[in-house]
Amino acid sequence: MAIKLSDSFTYGRLALFAAPSIVMMVFASIYSVVDGLFVSNFAGKDALAAVNLVFPLVTALGCIGYMLGTGGAALVAKIMGEGDGKRANRLFTFIFLSAVVLGIVLSLVGSAFMRPFLGLMGAEGELVNLSIQYGQILFFALPFFILQNVFQSFFVAAEKPHIGLVVIVAGGVVNIVLDYVFIGMFGWGVVGAAIATAAGQILASVVPVIYFASSKTSRLRLTKPVFELRALGKACVNGSSELMTEIAASVVAMLYNFQLMALAGSDGVAAYGVIMYVNFIFTAIFFGFSMGTGPIVSYNYGAGRHLELRGLLRKSLVIVGVFGIAMFGLSHLVATPLVNLFVGYDATLAEMTLNGFLIYSVAFLLMGFSIYGSAFFTALNNGPVSALISFVRTLVLETSTVMLLPIWFGINGVWSAIIVAESCALILTTGLLIAYRKKYYY
Repeated sequence: MAIKLSDSFTYGRLALFAAPSIVMMVFASIYSVVDGLFVSNFAGKDALAAVNLVFPLVTALGCIGYMLGTGGAALVAKIMGEGDGKRANRLFTFIFLSAVVLGIVLSLVGSAFMRPFLGLMGAEGELVNLSIQYGQILFFALPFFILQNVFQSFFVAAEKPHIGLVVIVAGGVVNIVLDYVFIGMFGWGVVGAAIATAAGQILASVVPVIYFASSKTSRLRLTKPVFELRALGKACVNGSSELMTEIAASVVAMLYNFQLMALAGSDGVAAYGVIMYVNFIFTAIFFGFSMGTGPIVSYNYGAGRHLELRGLLRKSLVIVGVFGIAMFGLSHLVATPLVNLFVGYDATLAEMTLNGFLIYSVAFLLMGFSIYGSAFFTALNNGPVSALISFVRTLVLETSTVMLLPIWFGINGVWSAIIVAESCALILTTGLLIAYRKKYYY
């Protein structure tokens, strides 16, 4: 039996409804992970460092899709909860068209600023050439990457998360197969990695357009748009926390790379890249759960079902806590084989990576609560509070710790910066959830 937004949710039904979004986000994160695995083993650590230098810039611009997707889906789901399905569809179409236009503009901006960005990061010689080869192709595909991110949230709002899952899995499979062909067989290095990633993103964005334009069963469909700039602005404010999260994460990654270039050279950047591949997958679970449950929160908020809203928050926090414990334990089990899989060909690099990963993994116990807390306020259509959590968590706390801790602790200060930042973010998130409980009756 299909689960609907209007249902009453137990732990099992909540996890089941969110599961497709979790798997969808994990597969979306696999794009960069697979690229890194093939590039490292077939093209070497300099090529791996090039991929890790460029990817944060691409992600920073592509996160516009997360903003429009999560913020727009929260608004559209709220409108559906209020009973106005026609306006919900027209607004959904307007958000889609806005994402197309923004994607094209940002693609041009990213291509223009890539070389100055690499100079700022301290890249030189062949590292610059490899980075540009990789980045040019990814910026060409940026509009598709943005649309892919938009549709992930709207599949959930349309009560079709399983279709979104199939689309993302298909894109991930295309990426993996083409990585093997282009990098492993043809030896195209970073160019092959970029083409494979772009192909997966194009598939994962074009198929949803066809589906929403032709489906007769989806609650959301592409139709004649309504030109509502105020509603678009509301969607952007709603999703500003997701925008802030992704931009801040990209800025933090750039600062990590900057610090590690100074402390350990390209080996440090390569080691950080391997740690981030695991982090992408683990945080994708938190983001996927938050995205999958967000429309449920929005619907019940719009329908005035306060008791259900309270139960959703309590159950979600328990599930997030269980996820965090499981990830911490799993990270220690897979640490050594995973490091060897990526950089086992270089003993010094492998040792550096393993040490950094074991320190960094403590943060998996903490980060899920702030990620969910920010998404919870987005679902309540309170973008400013959601953005505050994201802004302080990453752009304030993690940037300051990654710049300050290495002064006293060297490279271990870089690896432990995330632990200090997430501890402080948890305190902030808890305080805000308590402060707003009477306003939203949860």
